[in-house]
Amino acid sequence: MSLSILKAGLFTTVQDRGRIGFLQHGVLESGAMDRIALQSANAIVGNHENEAVLEMTMNGPEIKVERDSLIAVTGGGMVPTVNGTAYSLGVPLFVPAESTLAFKPVALGYRAYLAVAGSIDVPVVMNSKSTYVRAGIGGFEGRALQKGDRLHIGKKNKEAMKRFDQIAQKADGGVFAENWGANGSLLDRGQQKIRAFPGTHFKQFTAKSRERFFQQAFTVSTQSDRMGYRLQTEEDAPIERQESFSLLSEPVAFGTVQVPSDGQPIVLMADRQTTGGYPRFAQVAAVDLGRFAQFRPNEQVMFEPITFQEAETLYLKQAQAMRERKIGIALKWKDY
Repeated sequence: MSLSILKAGLFTTVQDRGRIGFLQHGVLESGAMDRIALQSANAIVGNHENEAVLEMTMNGPEIKVERDSLIAVTGGGMVPTVNGTAYSLGVPLFVPAESTLAFKPVALGYRAYLAVAGSIDVPVVMNSKSTYVRAGIGGFEGRALQKGDRLHIGKKNKEAMKRFDQIAQKADGGVFAENWGANGSLLDRGQQKIRAFPGTHFKQFTAKSRERFFQQAFTVSTQSDRMGYRLQTEEDAPIERQESFSLLSEPVAFGTVQVPSDGQPIVLMADRQTTGGYPRFAQVAAVDLGRFAQFRPNEQVMFEPITFQEAETLYLKQAQAMRERKIGIALKWKDY
C-alpha cells in the first residue's frame, strides 16, 4: 500500500486512456477526460503514457502518502499541497513517506490528474484500468474513491526508477520540487473558442440555427458529467430542426454534439453511450477535447467552425507537440 485516502474529494476515479476495442460489444471507452493532461503527468514521472492516474474533479482528495514517491499533478482546477505547502502544476515533486498530499482550488480548470512513478496498480479489465462507475467496472472496485480506501503503487519501470532516484537524492528526505514543469495546452495557447466541424445531420437544422451555433455563447449546465456536457443557450434560443425526423441509433464518438428535441445541445464525453438516437449536429475537434473537459458548470463556451481536414491536421500537430514535450521532459531529467 502507499496511498491512503483520508478524504475522498468531490469525485476521484482511476483512469487511463480508456477501454479501446469493445464498442461493438456495447462496452464504453471511458478513460481520462483530459488526455493531454494524463499523458503529460505520466511523461513527467517516467510512466508509460497510458498508465493509470487519479482523475480529480473540482475538489481534490486528501491522501496520506505511505512511502517515498515521485508524483506530478497536471490539468487544472487545483494545485497540490504537501504538508500544507502549495506547489505548481506540472512540476516533478518528491513526497516523503508519511506526508499528507492535498489539493487547493484555483480559479481556472475543473479536472486535475495525479500520476505516481510506478502508476496506480489496479486490475486490468478489458485492456484498461479505467473506472466506469455506472457499470461498476474497472479502476478501484469500479467506483469513485472513498475515505479509507488504500491504493497500491506498481513496480517502477527503468525510466521511472531512474527519475525517482535522481529526485530522491536532491530531496535528501524532505519535500522537493524541480524548478521546471510541463502542463497545459500543446498548441494555440491563446485559443479560446472550441473548434468543431459539422456532423452528419448538420444540414437538417435551420440555417439560422446552424449560424447561431457558432456565434452565440452556451452555458455549461450543472447537469453535466463524464457522460455528457449539457449546454444551455443564453437567450433561450434552441437549435431547431427544419422539420421533424426520426433516427435509428447510430454510433457516436467522444465530442459528438447531439441535439435532442428541446434544442439544447449535449456534447458526449468519455463515459458516453456507444450509440445515440439524437441527431449528430457537430463534432468537437479532438485537439480541443482536453480544453473542453476543463470547463466548469455555469462557465460559458463558444464554438468556432473548422473543416474535418483542418481538425485532422491539428490533431496530427498536437500528437507531434506531445512527442516534443516528452523529449523536452527527458532532457530536463538528463535521460539523454
